[in-house]
Amino acid sequence: MISGLTEDAVVEHAGTLRDLAVRKAGMHDIRPILHLINGYAAKGIMLPRTEFEVSEDIRDFSVVVSGGRLLGCGALHFYTPTIGEIRSLAVAEESKTHGVGRRLIEALVREASGYSLDAVFAFTYVAEFFRKMGFQEVERGELPLKAWKDCLRCPKFQCCDETAVIRILRPEHWGEVQQHLGEEGAVLIQFPVLRLPKRTEPQADTPK
Repeated sequence: MISGLTEDAVVEHAGTLRDLAVRKAGMHDIRPILHLINGYAAKGIMLPRTEFEVSEDIRDFSVVVSGGRLLGCGALHFYTPTIGEIRSLAVAEESKTHGVGRRLIEALVREASGYSLDAVFAFTYVAEFFRKMGFQEVERGELPLKAWKDCLRCPKFQCCDETAVIRILRPEHWGEVQQHLGEEGAVLIQFPVLRLPKRTEPQADTPK
């Protein structure tokens, strides 16, 4: 789940911090990452994380720091050799108009491109922010199966109100896609959806 960023998090306003640095997270970042994410989780905006979970996934995370203080975090999680998810994106309240969110997305997209991913997607409450970062909205059913370990423990599992967004990084490698032009020229990409075989009921023995 994505934090409560606003669409103007893309722009660096006057007075923006000038010593922002983006880097991959280290083990010493676990505590401030937890503090940031679980602060939003307490408001029902993000899923809570444990120290074990963040430790296990620390290599997925990138962070933005200024003056030794962690101002934002985000993770790139791989699902297939071609698709990744941007998740756990959180920015400190006082830093939302300092361009921290934009820098995190740019860093995570560069990382995805470095791994030759064809696309990255996200689930968000701030679709406008992602649109300004080159993402497009898609129907949730058009995305590949999301990690059930996250969805099943979400209190909104049965009534999810997040928006699915995607950014195609290598359209020439995407393969067979369906493109639909919306009213504003948005392109919707048909993702392969996992289809489970139909379950066959056991036949009762025929009495002789």
